[in-house]
Amino acid sequence: MAMTEFQPAARLATLPASFFYGLNQAIARLRQAGVDVIRMDMGSPDLPPAPHILARLAQVAADPNAHGYQPFAGTPSYRAAWAEFYGRRFGVELDPVSEIMGLLGSKGTVFNLPVAMVNPGDVVLIPDPGYNTYTAGATFARAECVYMPLTHANHFLPDFQAIPEAVWRRTRLMWLNYPNNPTGATAPLELFAQAVALARQYGFLLAHDAPYTEITFDGYQAPSVMQIPGAKDVAVEFHSLSKTANMAGWRVAVLVGNPSVLRIMQTLQSNAEGGHFLPILAAAEAALVGDHDWMAQRNEVYRERRDLVVSAVRAAGLYTETPQAALYVWVHLPRGVDDTAYAEELLEATGVSVTPGLIFGEAGRGFVRLSLGTATPRVREAMARWRDWAKRKA
Repeated sequence: MAMTEFQPAARLATLPASFFYGLNQAIARLRQAGVDVIRMDMGSPDLPPAPHILARLAQVAADPNAHGYQPFAGTPSYRAAWAEFYGRRFGVELDPVSEIMGLLGSKGTVFNLPVAMVNPGDVVLIPDPGYNTYTAGATFARAECVYMPLTHANHFLPDFQAIPEAVWRRTRLMWLNYPNNPTGATAPLELFAQAVALARQYGFLLAHDAPYTEITFDGYQAPSVMQIPGAKDVAVEFHSLSKTANMAGWRVAVLVGNPSVLRIMQTLQSNAEGGHFLPILAAAEAALVGDHDWMAQRNEVYRERRDLVVSAVRAAGLYTETPQAALYVWVHLPRGVDDTAYAEELLEATGVSVTPGLIFGEAGRGFVRLSLGTATPRVREAMARWRDWAKRKA
């Protein structure tokens, strides 16, 4: 009997195919052919968490009573650790019970926020270029996606004045993300103040995605939207230990801010998820309230890689800013060069894998993104290959 070929629900057609699925297939083919591929496409830290975090994980995992179900949204001590972090780092007071919600990684809740908060036909304002999940969640919720171009001329910040009044009146949700993926741009507190004021004026929810605030260079410190007076009235913020503490695979994150939004999200998420693994929560607490000096040393490693990449990219005749934060270098290709074709050709010719800007939105066309989450010697090798290839092409 032939196996039945089932078809997906119609709603699934709104979701795009994963770029990285196709890229992984291409990389597997090249590696099978003996090509030494250097991946600078994904924003996954290559460095481990600090020893005291790993020690705490092992200590709690050895407790035979630590392996049962845990409270949804995190243990009280986990939420209290995030409250302490926000107080120490940003000077922001958060109620661990009503204003902090633990997450099994932030991606799923980023996707589900518009599903829970937005009605069909409502406007969701999305940065372009931006993290793909902002669009995926809004599209799945049948919202109207209106994109805010992030241009070099405006320092990769949205131009709120360019958004028509009619759009503001229909807006239900606006996304911001600083330090920014993919551009590496940073935003001043004044931008957050403007966004909070607009959210108050038009009655929409402001969502700030902030997983990169602790990866900064050259003395820069990234702010939180929660530092704006009254932000909790109209905003929520996502934070994560994926990049903050090199814990990407641990899936440890948090949503903070407006209590009514957190209650709504708990209703949705608790129907689909359970609590996290206790040893991971305990290790996350150690990451949040323990010694943070090691992060400065980690950031110095990233800074060295950033400088290697920026120098090599410019030597190859291309333009890039020197980012003050985040895990990426955003490279502007020459006018008229197709970024997708360029990335494919670079991979095939040199074994260096980068991400074409177009996958982050139309305003990403003509750029490629490089991640700093690759070992420094491999970064140096990748840049040498790229530079030599670019010279041969010139």
